[in-house]
Amino acid sequence: MTRETRTVPEQDAARSPFVIHGYEETVAHDTSWNAHAHPWDELLWNQRGASMAVVGARAWTITPTLGLWMPAGTMHSGSAIAGTWYRATFFGRAATPSLSDVPVAVEITPLLRLLLERLGDGTHGPASQAATEAMVLDVLTPSSRQLLVHAPASPLLRPIAEAVRDNPGDQRTLSQWAAELGVSARTVTRAFNAETGTSFARWVAGVRAQHAVGLLTRGWEVEAVAAEVGYRSASAFGAAFRRTTGLTPGAFRAR
Repeated sequence: MTRETRTVPEQDAARSPFVIHGYEETVAHDTSWNAHAHPWDELLWNQRGASMAVVGARAWTITPTLGLWMPAGTMHSGSAIAGTWYRATFFGRAATPSLSDVPVAVEITPLLRLLLERLGDGTHGPASQAATEAMVLDVLTPSSRQLLVHAPASPLLRPIAEAVRDNPGDQRTLSQWAAELGVSARTVTRAFNAETGTSFARWVAGVRAQHAVGLLTRGWEVEAVAAEVGYRSASAFGAAFRRTTGLTPGAFRAR
């Protein structure tokens, strides 16, 4: 499958004064963006499909229902699967307060989506545009729901991270991994907590949820996704998915 890699050119905030400005594109191929930063705050969200944004060791999955606020000046890279219709909404810092100085998830509610789409159609006069921008700023809030995975990078945990990312259905337990790596289960547990801030089991569940979202947005049936990411039944997958994301798999199904 063809993969396209893009480099984002440097941007000058002083040359482009605005309050809220949007950009959208449907990518024809699997696409990656090299590390870059914008001089404006950015809300990443999708009209269709799944994409990912990476800041350091943290990787967020972006979907039609969960967006990501990327503060101005934050170095990040990204990727999107073929067919993803992604949208980037930029907020001019001179005219708008920043939602957060660190990346945070944003729930793309029906109201927020409607307002952002209204801004993007370009058919409204200055007064109507200003009123819509004010409403966007009023309803824009951080969300506790997010699809975030911290990637461990130590020599000890790297083999686990690579294996699970390559095959989220990998069934090896923490004890089995510890035996393969020649260390105690307690050592692996401490390393996961130190590097990712969570347990091995929750980290695996997060990776599985991220992979599952990509399949769901491509139109896979829930039962097939469950089997692909290592669950014995759709009900077990659904329960784990809700614990991880706060949402049901059906919220991400392609429509």
